[in-house]
Amino acid sequence: MKNNTPNGTIETGEMSESLDIPGSSQSAARFDSNLVCDEAVRDPYAFFGELRDTVPIHWNTRHKAWVLTTHELVTAALRNASLTADRMEPFRGSVMRQTNSAAVDETFRILADWMVFLDPPNHTRLRRLVSRIFAPSVVRAQTVDLQEVVGSLIADLPEGRPVDFIAEFAAPLPAIVIAKMLGVPPQDRILFKEWSDQLTSLVFGAYDNPDRFHQAARGMLDLRDYLLGMIEKFEVAPEDNLISLLLEQEDGDSLSRDELISTCTLLLFGGHETTTNLITNGLLALLDFPDQMDDLRRNPDIMAMALEEITRFDGPARSMVRLVKEDHEFGGVEMKAGQRVFLVNPSANRDAAVFGDPDVLNLRRNPTSHVGFGFGLHYCLGAPLARLEADLALSAVLREFDSISLATDRSTLEWNPTMLSRGLKSLPVVLVRR
Repeated sequence: MKNNTPNGTIETGEMSESLDIPGSSQSAARFDSNLVCDEAVRDPYAFFGELRDTVPIHWNTRHKAWVLTTHELVTAALRNASLTADRMEPFRGSVMRQTNSAAVDETFRILADWMVFLDPPNHTRLRRLVSRIFAPSVVRAQTVDLQEVVGSLIADLPEGRPVDFIAEFAAPLPAIVIAKMLGVPPQDRILFKEWSDQLTSLVFGAYDNPDRFHQAARGMLDLRDYLLGMIEKFEVAPEDNLISLLLEQEDGDSLSRDELISTCTLLLFGGHETTTNLITNGLLALLDFPDQMDDLRRNPDIMAMALEEITRFDGPARSMVRLVKEDHEFGGVEMKAGQRVFLVNPSANRDAAVFGDPDVLNLRRNPTSHVGFGFGLHYCLGAPLARLEADLALSAVLREFDSISLATDRSTLEWNPTMLSRGLKSLPVVLVRR
């Protein structure tokens, strides 16, 4: 099948494509057009880097989407008013044509009110009302509680034998923290992690899970009912937590009940999965570059700068999605209303036109232009909290353990096959205390 695009002719077989580039005497190497194939999941930097260096704006016929891979294109797309973040309603319509589940429909209704899926003016209003819970003073106030959680988890880590760093540390930490911040009692926090896990496969596009819609619905409805009970409780008797803060009015405006539910589910999900991957990917990067780990041990004061480089080098986002609102020309191609657009963060963050030696981890680089947390209007609101958690977590691990080593061959590590997130299934390590 042929699809004539401004980039040339793209010949598509069932599983691979050959790219013929105008002005080039050679076509790009054949590659698997499945953007969540083993190669693309294991090493998105090489996979998407090939596209970046040959066809930086590419129509993928398998996914029926434009794929943008350079830093310039990704940041320009995030400023492009003709692209919309509102992709949940069209997705909802497509899914509901395949299933007649009221629970799945309700799940999509809640997701459609997530701030990350809204455009102005709704996005502007919601972000204004929610941003107060991520004010610097509010985030800094979590430091002592965060240190206590980190210390407790560190103390329970065994030494001298393999341990899954994710299951025992990187995943519980943000799940405990965000549940605590929302006002969830300790005995219920395990439920929040289970509900977040059930949502992951739907929100991040786990194409290997055929039951992802119904699985997400089960988790979402249980979470909704639980949150309704908490909201009713804190309406009557506010406490020092985020739900009570979100119930307050701001400039005469406040969140509706539905908006509160959607915002709390977003906080739970975003505050858990993204931070887990940031901490885990960060430790793996340090293990891959032991000289950088040694530098960080000797100079812990560079941690803030180091985290920006870790986020650039192997951050928790694998791509962002937009839909084309209206026909328009962008990057030399004609985009049509309704088409999907993938903005590939990892490729943009390894673009040699912006970052020197992009495939090298350099903790003193301070890459302020990376797009690991997005860019512009939809820059991650929770980034300050994620940074604080990752700072305290990695600092404590390096301080507590004199030796940290992989407990398996690097090539055997498995990554979650999702379109939007970049995270390992497990990270077995051996830790030796000082």
